[in-house]
Parts: sequence; C-alpha cells; structure tokens
Amino acid sequence: MLQKLKFLIALALVLPATASTQRYVAPVHSQPSQLLLGVPPREVAARADAGMQMERGRSALGELEELRRLERALAALQPQRPGTVDAYVVSIALDSDPVFGREARVAGEVLQRRYDARGRTIVLAGTDGSGPSALPRGSPNSLAIVLARIAELIDAREDALILYTTSHGAPFGLYYHDGDQGYGAISPVRLAALLDEVRIANRLLILSACYSGIFVPRLRSATTAIVTAAAADRTSFGCLAENDWTFFGDAMINRALRKPQPLGAAVAEAQALVADWERQIRERPSQPQVYLGAGTARWLGPLERRMPQTATQPTGRPALETSRAAAR
Repeated sequence: MLQKLKFLIALALVLPATASTQRYVAPVHSQPSQLLLGVPPREVAARADAGMQMERGRSALGELEELRRLERALAALQPQRPGTVDAYVVSIALDSDPVFGREARVAGEVLQRRYDARGRTIVLAGTDGSGPSALPRGSPNSLAIVLARIAELIDAREDALILYTTSHGAPFGLYYHDGDQGYGAISPVRLAALLDEVRIANRLLILSACYSGIFVPRLRSATTAIVTAAAADRTSFGCLAENDWTFFGDAMINRALRKPQPLGAAVAEAQALVADWERQIRERPSQPQVYLGAGTARWLGPLERRMPQTATQPTGRPALETSRAAAR
C-alpha cells in the first residue's frame, strides 16, 4: 500500500510538468479562403468592398467569450479630454499567423507611448505564438465595432485616430484569415465607408500588407495621413509566420517611430531601411508610400509636441536576419 501511495504521489508531481512542456501550435491555414476560392476577380472586389466576412466552425461558448473580450476592451477606453488633442490607437492583426500577432502587440505599445494614448488604445490580434490569444479577435467586424465606439468618445473636431493594420494583402485590399475558421477582406472602399460613417476625419492610417498602396487614392483627404508598406502593385516582405516582424513593421514601428522625430522623418527613415534590406535579399522593391494631407498639421502637430523625447530600443529578431536564415 505504501509503495502504491508513493507511486501516485510521484505520478502527480510528474504529470503537470509533462503537460506544461507541451508546445503550443498556432492556427494554420490549411485551406484557402472560402470566400475567394474559384471566384472571378470582379466578384472578389465586390465582396471586399462590402466588407465580406465568414466564420465557420466556431463554438457558441467560444463566441460568447470572444464577445466578452471585446466588450472589456471597449469598456476600458477613456473619454477624450476637452481642449486636448487626444489620439485613439487601434492596432489590428487581421491574420492568425503569429508574426502579425506579435507585430500588432508591440505596435500598440509603441504608438500608445508616442501619441500619449494610454487608456485610449485597443489591440485586436490572434496568437503571438506562445499560446491562445487573450485579446479580442482581429477581424473586419471587430474593427468596425471599435471604430464606432471610438467615434462615440472623441471630439471629432480635435481628436485623431491612429490605425495600424498588419496582415497579408492582395490587389483588392487586406486579407482577414483566422486559421481555417475566419475569412474576409477589407478594401479601400470599405475602409473609407467605415471612417465616413463614423465621421472620423483626423486619422493616421499605417497599413502593413502587400499592395497596400491601393488605399492611398481612396482614403486621402486634407486631414488624413497614410503610410503603406508597399505600392499598389508591389508586394512587401518578412511575413513568415515565425518572424517577429515584417520588413515594414520592423522599419516603421520597431525603429523609426520609437524615436522623437516627426512623422515625415520617420517615414523617410523606414523607407530607406526597407529599401536597403530588400537590396540585400535581392527582392523587387516594395516602395512604401506616404501621403500627408495639407490639414494634418492641425492635429498631428500637438500630438508630436507631446511625444516622449527619448527613444526606446527595438525588440525581437530583426526581420532581415530571419529572412536571410529562411533563404539559406
């Protein structure tokens, strides 16, 4: 009996340790987008313009918990301060590959610090690769809901939206692809319609995806600033699932925007870094784009005058390093 008791105690001590060493496996894309497969390009564009989204195989309990995560994040947003130009930061990963989850999380931190947005920042993202995500899901629907809530809190005359998106992209817009359960897209027409509907005119849109330059013509306005990872007809690089950063995210967020320099200087630094990295791996230049509306200084100026005057250090593995290793 004593020997049996000793065995059970030893087993109880071993089992938790064994379970804790099991490696988490992030969702994978084993099937193509169910909304795009076999669909003519014109219909794909029409669906993206409509903000297409499809969820499948989701459990009722899982969706209830997802709803509660989003509600908690929305409830934590603080109201704007009268007489102060407040920034509301939204950082969203629209794809479940961990590189985007990692990038969106750090982007939220960097942009929150730079634009004095503590208490006014939401990150929507899947896993960072270490385990299931505790954040609200990054999807077209969740983005629309968050923008609508921010519109209720801001003073549209003085406050601004800082939106960072990271995902795969296509000639029709941004992909939404969450494992084999979530599919969709956001086109320039759809994003413009969302922002017009909620009447957020002061906005900095930083879009990290292939072909993201297609957003510039449709989103430009006097009070809009847009920075994209690529030209309308170019791909961007560094989006391997195991990476910590895409090329553009590493250059723009992890390096340039950590420094106390104006947005224009930060974009120029990021463009130069991306171009250099692409030359080193002999890829066709992605040509990140920038547009600064004539009226952006009215809200961007006060925000930049308040930004911290000390830089923070880049984090994670450099995108160039991991891309070189993958090429070998």
